[in-house]
Amino acid sequence: MLNKQKLEEALNLLNNRLELAKASPVHIIACGGSALIITGIVGRTTKDIDVLGIMKTFEGKKEILKPEPLPEVLQKSILEVADTLGIDKNWLNTGPKDLLKYGLPEGFLERLEKREYGRLLTVYFAGRIDQIYFKVYAAVDSGPGRHVDDLLLLQPTVDEIEKAAKWAMTHDPSEPFRNTLKEMLRVLKYESVAERI
Repeated sequence: MLNKQKLEEALNLLNNRLELAKASPVHIIACGGSALIITGIVGRTTKDIDVLGIMKTFEGKKEILKPEPLPEVLQKSILEVADTLGIDKNWLNTGPKDLLKYGLPEGFLERLEKREYGRLLTVYFAGRIDQIYFKVYAAVDSGPGRHVDDLLLLQPTVDEIEKAAKWAMTHDPSEPFRNTLKEMLRVLKYESVAERI
């Protein structure tokens, strides 16, 4: 498992590997546990860094591109870091890539927290509000566990949880998803929101 220190070590080493490979600059967008840990919202560990997109700038405008496939030089460098540090080879992966399919929360780009890990690697971490959106969606899918725990640590207001719930339903408009979401909101003491969605 990776704590904040180990995550930072892995990212700094990843930059060094990219420099040795004479790679082009890499700009990735991360969410999930690693983002919560590195931005100081939670103090737990995680098994990986979830990459939901690649940041590109066209004519001064930022755009988020699908992260798959990751550039070959980046994939090779990720494996080298895993080998050097003795961590899982999927320590940096594109698990949440499907979040891009149906759209990110409004204002997502403006809330990203930028961190540079040397000359070539920049990581943009999802902001608190966006993590609430993602955690609501993930918690409904996976049930009680780390996503619900993280959601509680984020301490969403009634307004934030309602917006997150409505956003989550754009990613899965099915009746079973909505019913599970409503039940989860009731358990988490957001009964008024459960009634409104």
